[in-house]
Amino acid sequence: MYYTYMLICRGGSIYTGFAADLVRRMGEHFGGTDKCAKYTRSHPPERLAAAWKTGDKAAACRLEYRIKQLTKKQKLSLIESGDLSIFGEKINAGDYEKADISVF
Repeated sequence: MYYTYMLICRGGSIYTGFAADLVRRMGEHFGGTDKCAKYTRSHPPERLAAAWKTGDKAAACRLEYRIKQLTKKQKLSLIESGDLSIFGEKINAGDYEKADISVF
């Protein structure tokens, strides 16, 4: 299982990434370890805003890529709704399930 996730970072920026182990990856980002992304080292994350899970790495990468193409306003709207159908045929929304982020 793979996850695509969005973090709200200090200053209001949004970071998007993917991981096989979401718990471990969040520990890296929020811990500011040398394994966290260079971006989140200089823009510390404030919260996990949204996450979607899928069965394979390729689908997680496709979603990450599509999210990164959005404007900030569109990203905020996606966080609010969680609805991946905004991508139309570019992403098969049925391949993804909204992950429960309340555990973070």
